[in-house]
Amino acid sequence: MAANKETYQQLIGDLQPNGVTLVAVSKTKPASDIQALYDLGHRDFGENYVQELAEKQLVLPSDIRWHFIGHLQSNKVKYIAPFVHLIHGVDSHKLLLEINKQAQKNERIIQCLLQVHIAQEETKFGFDQAELMEVMDAIHKYKLLNELQHVEVSGLMGMASFTDNGEQLRKEFKYLKMLFDQCRQLQGHPHFNILSMGMSGDYRLAIEEGSNMVRIGSLLFGARNNA
Repeated sequence: MAANKETYQQLIGDLQPNGVTLVAVSKTKPASDIQALYDLGHRDFGENYVQELAEKQLVLPSDIRWHFIGHLQSNKVKYIAPFVHLIHGVDSHKLLLEINKQAQKNERIIQCLLQVHIAQEETKFGFDQAELMEVMDAIHKYKLLNELQHVEVSGLMGMASFTDNGEQLRKEFKYLKMLFDQCRQLQGHPHFNILSMGMSGDYRLAIEEGSNMVRIGSLLFGARNNA
């Protein structure tokens, strides 16, 4: 299903005045659906799979800001490093260093978000609070040693529990906002300014709790096309 124009315009009308960036999650959708939303003026699109992202990037307009929002393996960074705008799910030191390595090869600086585990499900990825503070300290040291010059850690990302319990969701979003504020104070510079949380079913709660970037798929494009 191509993007719903009316839904898109309503979302933009709700989000833009509040300074919230809409990432249209186009995974499994054909390039024609993305092009239709692009023609309405949208530029931020999110993909979960490296191969799918690389294939779409080749056939779609070059000014699209591609967001990689899935679990990224270190050995696949090289395929998206030449063009990716923002990597949402950095969940290890190893991955951060590989992104820096591949960005350097492409003479770029790649923006990244650190993924924090806030959900009840153990299957989701991300740092816990202690690990997050450790990696923030490591990033600061890398920067001082000029060893992480091709990565810009721009904020945090989290995926809430898959539940209809609004109280649980709000608790998780509030927790991530608290960690974001702590990290922003530690980082001490204006580039650490993105809090990516909230999807089609819970984005309003996420925004109420401080999100300034939401990842919306099914509301815009309909259900995922499963292979």
